[in-house]
Amino acid sequence: MAEAEAATVGRGARNAIVAAIMLGMLLASLDQTIVATALPTIVGDLGGGNHLSWVVTAYLLAETIMTALVGKFGDLYGRKRMFLASVVLFMIGSFFAGWADSMTWLIASRAVQGLGAGGLLVTATAVIADVVPLSERGKYQGALASVFGVSTVVGPLLGGLFVDHLSWRWAFYINLPLGVLVLVVAVVSMPAVKAALRPSIDYLGILLIGLAASGLTLVTSWGGTEYPWGSPTIIWMAVGSVVALVLFVVVETRAAEPMLPMRLFRDPVFTVSSVLSFIVGFAMLGGVTYLPTYLQYVQGQSATGSGLRMLPLVCGLLVAAMVTGQVISKTGRYKLFPVFGSLLISGGLVLLSLMEATTSFWTVSGYMLVLGLGVGLVMPVPTVVVQSTSDYADLGVATSGVSFLRTLGSSFGVAIFGTIYANQLPKHLTPVTPPGLDPRVVVNVNGVHALPEAVKGPVIQAYVDTLQTMFLAAAPVGLLAFVVALLLKEVPLRDTARVVASGNSGVGESFAPPATSDSNAELEKLIAVVVSKQDHDPRPEMLAASGVPLNYAQAWMLVRIFKHSVDDGDATLQEIADYTKVPAGIFQPVARQLVEVGYVTEAEGHYRFTPAGTEAFGQLIGAARAWLLSRLADWHEDGDEKFAVAVNEMAEKLIASSRDLAGGRHAARV
Repeated sequence: MAEAEAATVGRGARNAIVAAIMLGMLLASLDQTIVATALPTIVGDLGGGNHLSWVVTAYLLAETIMTALVGKFGDLYGRKRMFLASVVLFMIGSFFAGWADSMTWLIASRAVQGLGAGGLLVTATAVIADVVPLSERGKYQGALASVFGVSTVVGPLLGGLFVDHLSWRWAFYINLPLGVLVLVVAVVSMPAVKAALRPSIDYLGILLIGLAASGLTLVTSWGGTEYPWGSPTIIWMAVGSVVALVLFVVVETRAAEPMLPMRLFRDPVFTVSSVLSFIVGFAMLGGVTYLPTYLQYVQGQSATGSGLRMLPLVCGLLVAAMVTGQVISKTGRYKLFPVFGSLLISGGLVLLSLMEATTSFWTVSGYMLVLGLGVGLVMPVPTVVVQSTSDYADLGVATSGVSFLRTLGSSFGVAIFGTIYANQLPKHLTPVTPPGLDPRVVVNVNGVHALPEAVKGPVIQAYVDTLQTMFLAAAPVGLLAFVVALLLKEVPLRDTARVVASGNSGVGESFAPPATSDSNAELEKLIAVVVSKQDHDPRPEMLAASGVPLNYAQAWMLVRIFKHSVDDGDATLQEIADYTKVPAGIFQPVARQLVEVGYVTEAEGHYRFTPAGTEAFGQLIGAARAWLLSRLADWHEDGDEKFAVAVNEMAEKLIASSRDLAGGRHAARV
């Protein structure tokens, strides 16, 4: 077996683990957006407004790099260890971010937080696979996906509440007690599992793309602000970043298990989907990060008020993403969504560039809604399309690649928005700042609104002019997405991808990085969703189709004996009891029935397969495999041996899992 089988946990422990994982994922996903409404106050306290974008970008870049590493580390050292290490790293970053007394300190702490968040996001769904049977996993995956939708809505609002009623530092400190709770539950309840095979890690590729992404982000952040565009620092940093990017491409063509195989870009559908994913990340995080600046500096809203007033954007995004997923599921058509969505993104950014100090609440809400709808229409499409066009061998790296590029797009979006903002604000503020006035006053939200009316008006207008320039300069990105979307081919979607699109994964999967770049794990996620969408438990149907004269409890026991006899040729009830956490005596009646029908023999408590049992096992797994293949009929992977092995493993997992303690008590009841 390619993957070591997880130890079964009781339902209470399983629910505790899932709750802890969801809380960990909520913390990690919240911190992508919770700082948005706190940033104006943070800048007022710490200064360094020209580095504002790096509070978000440092987190995103670190998270992106960690997501590429931590899945492989989990296979090497165990997912429990990596999950615990990620929680600790996230808590350390949160503590020092809350304690920061300078913008540089805060940015460095946010990078540490991002490393922990990347580990949390990736290991979380892998741990779910360790403790939840395949037959039940789909509903848990849906719950995890919903966490990202919730955090998108709640993040800006929660950040505002902390600023107004406690301190912006509590946006980070709140992670500490919750992180301790996650740690305690994970240490006590989470099983230790690691892969049977040692993966190959593309360290050089990850290092090069990290250097290239960081360097290019610094170029876009520092160019024209910290250093002139033609300065040696900017030129050499740009050259070094491009060289690192070229070397990354070369390395990826030769790596044993490349992080992002270059062969994927030979497929125009993957290439177009990747570009769209990059652009949608660019537009979303750029808008979310800087809209609170307008709402607080220009319109005088509190941090909480600015979070509430951003709801049209995030609600429009979530509703559009869910509707898009439903329509794609029913029709199989998807090209129109990124085409119209990209036009709405561009139109939304243009509309935001029209906002004045006197623009009404409803007008601003309408502008935000347009941008949110545009992002929501585009967001689900790249993942669904890639899941439908990738061969099984590339399923993991293709879906993770699209997610990776979306996060990179978010980093660049925030950085470029920030560069324009930092470049323009001094040009507009300097002429209207009275001589002798402390410059720190005009970059502090409260300071701006405490100014005399004669001074406050021009200062607010300086912010208006800066933000108008910034949003207008970003609008062509939507037009670029429109041109790219026109190149997207409309191909028939696989049934599995359409089933996934019909759920809330149009939102959740679009925000969350995939659990792993491993194709087996990604296929298993798809199958879990397919099974969860059935209106009845499919396993009795599989048992009937096998023709084996066994009830479900007996079939479950037959598969369990097989699994526990792989190493030494026989199995004991105690081994099964240790796995299921159910007393061995409960299994004796069912095991005796298998002996009576001649499928296994028993000698001194050791059970072995008879030829008839081996044949029955083959029929049973064959029926489950046939059921799965009927749901994967449009994959066309007939000659792929790895695909066949993966389907066989999933067939075993389906038969060997149950809705109550992996079959133990279910078997006892029967």
